[in-house]
Amino acid sequence: MGVSLAQDRYDLRIAFDELGFRKSRKAVRTMTKILLVEDSKFLRLATERALARAGYEISSASDGEEALRIAREKLPDLILLDMLLPKMSGPDVLKALKQDALTKAIPVVVMTGMSQKNAARLQEDGAAGFLEKSALELDKGSEKLLTAVREILEKLSESSRSTTA
Repeated sequence: MGVSLAQDRYDLRIAFDELGFRKSRKAVRTMTKILLVEDSKFLRLATERALARAGYEISSASDGEEALRIAREKLPDLILLDMLLPKMSGPDVLKALKQDALTKAIPVVVMTGMSQKNAARLQEDGAAGFLEKSALELDKGSEKLLTAVREILEKLSESSRSTTA
């Protein structure tokens, strides 16, 4: 799904150039890149679709090892990470991301179907936030998912502005 979005953006850019429309660098809005790590095909596709429709550039992984590889290649702005994954658990992926010089600054939001009883430990390991899967209502328009992602990105943007000011 992320490939077709990138191709569509490329095709649109070429079409604008051919028609003589050139935007200034300030006018070009870059899409927020999100890496979605989810092993459930249904949840992954539903989440990808909702985020892509909202204008995010999506990459996805279905296991922990693939997540690390894609995170290093794409350097997303945000990672949505499931905790129960094949090949490498979510907590192990989180630790590996935070120990890697390339990916340690990428905010990771944990998506889980379990209670947040391990929230304190995951925050110590570097999680920037939590989303409970059952509350996202992917079958009802995904508005809760999109609102949660927007709020997380705004909060992260505010905190990065305050630390650089």
